[in-house]
Amino acid sequence: MASPSQHTTADADDTDSLSPEERVYPTWTEPLARAAAKPFGGPIGRHAVVGRQWFWTPLRVVLLLAVVTLAFAWVQKSPCVQQYTDANGAVQLDWRGSKQFTAMCYSDTVPLYTAERLDKPETFPYKTSWVDDEGKPTAHVRYMEYPVLTGVFQWLNARMAQGWTRIAETGWLPNPMTVIVYFNITALWLALAWLVTTWAVLRLARRRPWDAAMVAVSPLVVVHAFTNFDTLATAFATAGMLAWARKKPVLAGVLLGLGGAAKLYPLFLLGPLLLLCWRSDRMRAGLTTLGTTLATWVAVNAPIAYLYPAGWREFFRLNTERGVDPDSLYNVVAQWTGWPGFDPGLVQGQAPEVLNTVSAVLFLVCCAAIGFVALSAPTRPRLAQLGFLVVAAFLLTNKVWSPQYSLWLVPLAVLALPRWKLLLAWMAVDALVWVPRMYFYLGTENKGLPIDWFLGAVVLRDIAVVALCVLVVREVYRPSLDLVRRAGDDDPCGGFLDGAPDRRVLRVGRRAEAAEPVRV
Repeated sequence: MASPSQHTTADADDTDSLSPEERVYPTWTEPLARAAAKPFGGPIGRHAVVGRQWFWTPLRVVLLLAVVTLAFAWVQKSPCVQQYTDANGAVQLDWRGSKQFTAMCYSDTVPLYTAERLDKPETFPYKTSWVDDEGKPTAHVRYMEYPVLTGVFQWLNARMAQGWTRIAETGWLPNPMTVIVYFNITALWLALAWLVTTWAVLRLARRRPWDAAMVAVSPLVVVHAFTNFDTLATAFATAGMLAWARKKPVLAGVLLGLGGAAKLYPLFLLGPLLLLCWRSDRMRAGLTTLGTTLATWVAVNAPIAYLYPAGWREFFRLNTERGVDPDSLYNVVAQWTGWPGFDPGLVQGQAPEVLNTVSAVLFLVCCAAIGFVALSAPTRPRLAQLGFLVVAAFLLTNKVWSPQYSLWLVPLAVLALPRWKLLLAWMAVDALVWVPRMYFYLGTENKGLPIDWFLGAVVLRDIAVVALCVLVVREVYRPSLDLVRRAGDDDPCGGFLDGAPDRRVLRVGRRAEAAEPVRV
């Protein structure tokens, strides 16, 4: 039976009600935090007054760290948003000498501004089409390639950038190239989305708010916060988890549905949530969130699907027809062995059906294995643990692992396995994949790196993610090793599941008489 203080904590919306005894102090438990605290007086004392600082609260400190990290992220991309005047007096974007690769500042947002026809004021995503490879046998019609919410997000930013340019022409504002304004406006919103992600993780961490610092200072944020538009999805996903944790299933469904309309990965969290609800006999809340998620996703997509069906299908068409991504394990095997792949000899517009089937089957097998773990563990797993396993399984088995997808894992990893050294080691390895990737794209003829350096980095990243998955599964079966549960919480992200009894447990082998006790 839980103590009164545990009930108070479980029902609290944030950490304001925590007593000093209920808080976890990273300077006591994490060597990294202890070392970082030395310039500021060292680890907190056992008789220090805790929880009464009116300004420098954990939330404000962590958000400040996130702002600093995002500033570094903008600086990292800034060489790619500079301009120069060419010999004809025309202002051009300065990507001379493959600067986007040599400076490692490449961002999809810059070339997409023209590639997706966002630079033309009369266009609208999913309505406007164009022809790629015009005049060639491979010519084909194209539309906006992103899910609806992300596509409209790009369009709105483009309209704001063009409005800025028109005002700047009057002399009231600085007047750089419109694409540079577009990048900066987009970066501002993406930075705010990552701040929301960080805030939500801190609220979800409950007794361990300082774990959110790993989200705030992640090396992956420096490299990929502005590489693409994925922080939108992480914001919706983590905010949806926070709404669920606060027992607001309808709001959770709305946020997860919006996240799924930006990138599909937030929808993957529904599987673990429903499994845990079934195990704990809380299906009503889980089905409410599922129904609201689907209704929200349909509400966002239906107008575009009805008005511009061909444009709406473009995202699904491209993801069906595209081949292996350079970052995928399928490409590693093909490059190192000479294997022609599952679908050799494909022509333009032909989908790699065998590859798609193998990738889907492998992901479903992994999901089935995760479902087995969810139902056979001696104690109900935490939502973040299963969410991390599902998203990691998707990335490892999918034919595409765009580098910015790794941001999806960051908040889930911090909540699932809050071991700072391990997290920073994985994130550093993952972020450093960007270096050989950029120099591989540069080409050996331009003093770039051969592909083997890049493929080796991909394998190291995948090994690191697999290792994290193994550690999460280990803690699921041995909850006494779980730092979150050792701190006194059951499942801070659980909401209706937090403290719920196990109603349905799959017993395998020797029947356990009771769940393994958690040693605090």
